[in-house]
Amino acid sequence: MSTDPGEIRISLGRNLTYGLLDHLGKTIVTGGYAKKAFPTEAELSKQHGVSRSVTREAVKMLTTKGLLSARPRQGTIVQPDSAWNLLDPDVLRWLLDRKFSIKLLREFNQLRVAIEPAAAALAATFADKNGLALIRAGFNRMRVAETGEDDTLEADIAFHVAILRASTNPFFAQFCDVVATALRTSIRFTNRIQGRTADLAAHEAVLFAIEARDPEASRIAMLRIIDDVMDLIVRSSTD
Repeated sequence: MSTDPGEIRISLGRNLTYGLLDHLGKTIVTGGYAKKAFPTEAELSKQHGVSRSVTREAVKMLTTKGLLSARPRQGTIVQPDSAWNLLDPDVLRWLLDRKFSIKLLREFNQLRVAIEPAAAALAATFADKNGLALIRAGFNRMRVAETGEDDTLEADIAFHVAILRASTNPFFAQFCDVVATALRTSIRFTNRIQGRTADLAAHEAVLFAIEARDPEASRIAMLRIIDDVMDLIVRSSTD
């Protein structure tokens, strides 16, 4: 990587604060500061060719995400990964980009088991017309994607996110960004193993159960999708 501040500044993109946040976040998560002190605000500004205010804001955001902490007489230090906010989409993305991890995929899908079947059951009970329409639109995108007229990955994510939102539970809706971020890795992984895209029949079963206002059938149908993913992950880890 270039050490020229001008070149580094250009690599950060048009939004310098987010570009610096992304660069520093990846560096921290990949262990770039494991054996050395985290730079001071002045050092970061000089190294990356950005203003102190940009640096200060990026460091503040990393602190909010649990990657850094500021302590009296110790300066800014990198926090252990046990302190990181794993539900933050940026942190999760950096973790997934760090190194492909079967363990991390398994843990993510364990979270899905706890959330998505319950969200599907709630959607069957409480979703309004708009919520139901978004779920069906997500499935229709998946079907169209099979013919190459839409992106299979984005369509699959849209379906799952629509169900979280249609649950009408604001806590479940908070997981939309996390699920979307992690599904990008999970779906690519499972599709590569299966040699195909998502099981349309399995997703259609979830759609029909929700539209039929059958909470238990919705829960079971969604659980079946995630269980199939977990089986693939387990088999892959034992190969």
